Amino acid sequence: MDRCDDCAFVYADVPNVDAAGWLRSLGRGYAERLTTFDVVRLRARPEAEPDTWSPLEYSCHVRDVFGVQRERILLALAEATPTFVPMGRDARVVDLRYNEQDPLVAAVELRRAADELAATFEALDDAGWARTGIYNWPTSSERDITWLARHTVHEGVHHLRDVDAGLR
Repeated sequence: MDRCDDCAFVYADVPNVDAAGWLRSLGRGYAERLTTFDVVRLRARPEAEPDTWSPLEYSCHVRDVFGVQRERILLALAEATPTFVPMGRDARVVDLRYNEQDPLVAAVELRRAADELAATFEALDDAGWARTGIYNWPTSSERDITWLARHTVHEGVHHLRDVDAGLR
């Protein structure tokens, strides 16, 4: 995947040296929304599309994506080409009760996850960026950390767009 047709994100537009800045900016953007809007709007799912997540659910998902991706990077640095276990995104929404979480706590956690992941990227040298793992989305294939960084930034950008749509 080199480009997202839904949001027009182009992976190659994010050099690996810029990934940390993108993540910190995204962390601030999500936190701003989670601390500005009232909880009723943050928890609302669109009536016409009840399977579409609420802004709070998207935000919690991104928080968890950032944490899971950091764990995957650390695993790839410790093991030769590990297989990354799927995060169970749809199950997490229900099991972790994303829509019942406190938006103010989620904002703090999301910023922390973004900052920790950014710091992990900043600590990588050229050999670290080239490390690989087996990523199971959209199909099972070997991916390097550069792709993982770009994909993670895409997740953040794409879902911030979803959050904004839900808040309109």
